[in-house]
Amino acid sequence: MAEVTQNPPLACYYLATAAHFVGWSERALHLAFLLPTIALVLGTYRLAKKFTRSPWFAAVATLLTPALLVSACSTMCDPMMLSLWIWATIFWIEGMDSGKPWLFASSAVLITASELTKYFGAALIPLLLAYSLLRQRRLGHWAWYLLMPISALIGYELLSARMYGHGLLKTAAEFSATRRLGYHSSKGAKVLIGLSYAGGCTLLGSLFAPIIWSRKQIATVVLASGVAVFFIMHGWVRLGLGAEGAAARSARHAHWEIISLHLIVFIAAGISVLALAIADLKEPGADSLLLFLWVAGTFWFTAFLNWTMNARSILPMVPAVGILLARRLESLDGQSIRRLRFSVASALLVAGIVSVWLARADSELANSARTAALLIRENTSGSGDLWFVGHSGFQYYMEALGGRPYDWSHPQTKKGDYVAIFQLWPRDEMLKFHGSREDFLIPIHSHASTNCAMCGAGFYYSYWFVMPYIFERVHPEKYVVVRLTE
Repeated sequence: MAEVTQNPPLACYYLATAAHFVGWSERALHLAFLLPTIALVLGTYRLAKKFTRSPWFAAVATLLTPALLVSACSTMCDPMMLSLWIWATIFWIEGMDSGKPWLFASSAVLITASELTKYFGAALIPLLLAYSLLRQRRLGHWAWYLLMPISALIGYELLSARMYGHGLLKTAAEFSATRRLGYHSSKGAKVLIGLSYAGGCTLLGSLFAPIIWSRKQIATVVLASGVAVFFIMHGWVRLGLGAEGAAARSARHAHWEIISLHLIVFIAAGISVLALAIADLKEPGADSLLLFLWVAGTFWFTAFLNWTMNARSILPMVPAVGILLARRLESLDGQSIRRLRFSVASALLVAGIVSVWLARADSELANSARTAALLIRENTSGSGDLWFVGHSGFQYYMEALGGRPYDWSHPQTKKGDYVAIFQLWPRDEMLKFHGSREDFLIPIHSHASTNCAMCGAGFYYSYWFVMPYIFERVHPEKYVVVRLTE
């Protein structure tokens, strides 16, 4: 595991601790991972009280985003990392207000926990340093507390190097750099796809645009977004889609109308999000700088530093965007309170509907792997071992049902064995196996997808994809079982 994991271990320890008390059932573990999400939303409310008179809005806006609601339905480390990040920020700011050492110490412990849940948590160190320096104009005793998470990260690196022969933080950094080089994307492409993920995952930039921006501003941004999408769809922007680039472009052109519509909205929404952070800088002070660096830094990391663009990388900016929106709404002049409340409520309602829809679609897609594994196991219960090709949920359920992962380096299959293959697009792994074939199709009914290679939508990674999700009729998930004849 030390050779392949790219995340620190705290979320795994949390999962194991929860399982010790509630068991290893999927329902129990999913419920356990909802607790950090609840803490995240409550923390956003408390943090927003320091920046705006409408903390409830910031908390609700944070919750009703695809990035958070879809991620909260998983057992991944990202909501947990962000929850620790939020509460670390709360204690730090309250420590700056009161000067109480225990608040700084609590913040330092939470920063350490955040970075040991996901390495991005370490970004909170320079963020709080910049905020504190601008606020006090000098280094104070508070700076010593930031050495705790720095020392913890160094100690973690040295310990893992001693245990495994290589530091896990260094390995993750090298992995990310190698994968980025493999994309061969232009800087313009990184910016555009980064905007697409930022706009689609937060969703707030598009829904609140008619409220917070003028018609002229909206028209200008939509026009610019349309031109950018035109360049993307005509291959004038080097996306770097790997060996399958030609096939990916061909598939996108087959769905160009719906993909273009989504991309125009998402890129325009991403511009709106960044514009919110920039516009807030008109209010000089440490608060505006903190929010700006929070949003801009997350975007920069997602577009240029991370191994791929995905919703999980965008997620850390969501609370800051909610707070920025609340501050922007407070500054609006010339709109009646009654009309403004109706517009805000309507936008939040649409955000909730879309986010719940996507969370349901993502859950249906995940559950299809369980359905497929059960169906395949039922139809291969005769003589011969069952092997499989594929990862994620399919691997989890196949192993639980007695299937064995196929080893490409040292194949151990024999005549009469079964090999179950998740039909990856656009590769066709089944051509490497000789024997009789049976197809299994698992229908998807949600009319939305967080992972549709044919439509260029990938919530979890952007290798073949240009946006986080899409609303479209979804093709069935395809699995192939080959009964080996040699």
